Amino acid sequence: METLRNILDYTFGLDNNIKISVKGILVLIVVFLITSFLLKLIKKLTNKKLDEENKDKFNSLFSFLKYFIYILVIIVALDSLGIKISVLLAGSAALLVGLGLGLQTLFQDIISGIFMLLDKTIHLNDVIEIDDKIGKVFEINLRTTRAITIDDKVVVIPNHIFLTNNLYNWTQNGRLIIESVKVGVAYGSDVEKVRKLLIEAAMENSKVSKAKMPSVLLNNFGDSSLEFILRFSTTQSFISPVIKSELRFVIDKKFRENNIQIPFPQRDIHIIENKK
Repeated sequence: METLRNILDYTFGLDNNIKISVKGILVLIVVFLITSFLLKLIKKLTNKKLDEENKDKFNSLFSFLKYFIYILVIIVALDSLGIKISVLLAGSAALLVGLGLGLQTLFQDIISGIFMLLDKTIHLNDVIEIDDKIGKVFEINLRTTRAITIDDKVVVIPNHIFLTNNLYNWTQNGRLIIESVKVGVAYGSDVEKVRKLLIEAAMENSKVSKAKMPSVLLNNFGDSSLEFILRFSTTQSFISPVIKSELRFVIDKKFRENNIQIPFPQRDIHIIENKK
């Protein structure tokens, strides 16, 4: 027993101000294990009460808070064992300053991720546009957000970009969005027939939502053509470029079958003769 007590009381001295015994090390290990067990229990109980989307957000936030709690518990435990934390921190002040500067962007990403999770800026499966990149969100982490583009490329976006750049969330107000296709026809064309053919092209496409009827606007009398806009709704915003392409193919076919011309730009050139 005396031998065991001597082993437990054996002290390691890092310097004159920082000393820790074997017993202190064991206490730290026990405190760490108890904290880890309690955190896992809290996470498990909380996840049972959350739906799938909020569960992912909580897990991301919890992963950050977990490390913060570990650090806090270790500091309190060391202080209770008589180790002067202030001396330890003062001795490593220069290292901590350098580390803080190096990890500045990382902390910025993490804080931005927390704000995103709390204010629900982005949800899973949202279609977003940022820096001219369009993608569907499939993973929201504390530091980065991952989205997949229409050509199956994964875009990894640091979270601080969402707070410093303009973000367009195509599906924030619901899954049904309005898209449009512009087309010009030659002057003298039957505008009512053009309207009819454009609406037919939209109604025949299975990806165009029938919940809201397509509409056609005569947008402008252009330099070389009458400019129309076909507006339609869809719930498949992620593949809207594909839908627009399909509509353009059908519109071109219908116009050819009905002798409606899509003109190319025309210019009148006047040649002034310099007479001497």
